[in-house]
Amino acid sequence: MSVALTDLARVRAEQPGLVAEMAAVRALPDSLVGTTGRLLLVAADHTARGLLRAGSDGLAMADRLRLLERLSVAVSRPGVDGVLGTADVIEDLLLMGALEGKVVVGSMNRGGLAGTVFEIDDRFTGYDADAVRRRRFQGGKMLLRIDPEDPATAPTVAACADAVGALAGHGLMAMVEPFISHRVDGRLRNDLSTEAVIRSATVAAGLAATTLPVLLLGGEVEADQDAQFAAWEKALQNPQVRGMVVGRSLLYPPDGDVASAVDAVVGMM
Repeated sequence: MSVALTDLARVRAEQPGLVAEMAAVRALPDSLVGTTGRLLLVAADHTARGLLRAGSDGLAMADRLRLLERLSVAVSRPGVDGVLGTADVIEDLLLMGALEGKVVVGSMNRGGLAGTVFEIDDRFTGYDADAVRRRRFQGGKMLLRIDPEDPATAPTVAACADAVGALAGHGLMAMVEPFISHRVDGRLRNDLSTEAVIRSATVAAGLAATTLPVLLLGGEVEADQDAQFAAWEKALQNPQVRGMVVGRSLLYPPDGDVASAVDAVVGMM
């Protein structure tokens, strides 16, 4: 069964147990390799951290029905393997029947709210490893931002290490999103220089005890989509890159055509 987009609020109110029922019988993916040989996931965990901007629209992701509609289009395209999201989004997609046979990764630490003074103190306020296992998802994702000047980095690193261990204990994938970050004019900004990316990746490798199969992040929505796609295509030539996790760039492309944006990325894969 599946629930229509316009019926979600009613079903949530009248049949709250339906999420667990549908999760228990959801068809699972065959593997984490990806249908193209690389894994392509659509990211939808921004809003729980209070991050609603896409391109020039500061409230683009505030319209939940519009977001779910775009997500359902993206996830349904051939070559898209699944979704990474917080419980609110994933459960709605589950009710809509959009996650059958898909890889589902639950977002775990969303407590570092965007634009706050405590942003680097990224508490685990989303899924925990036990919830990921109970829902029969394929893994959990955590954001690991390292600010050399903020002592709140240390408990975040420790919490991520604990989460990796807990997921491993259930035989589940841990997806770690590492950045070196700094305050610039009071705002937390990720350092995307080569040196900073290498340093953050080595820290993530130590937490996860792995050679790090890499999934590229899509990043912000760029006005020049062709240039953005060209950069992704170049990066995908690296054999260490095993796929992509893309959110706003596919869900809110400059021309508004979600299906075409997704298909273009699948072609690169």
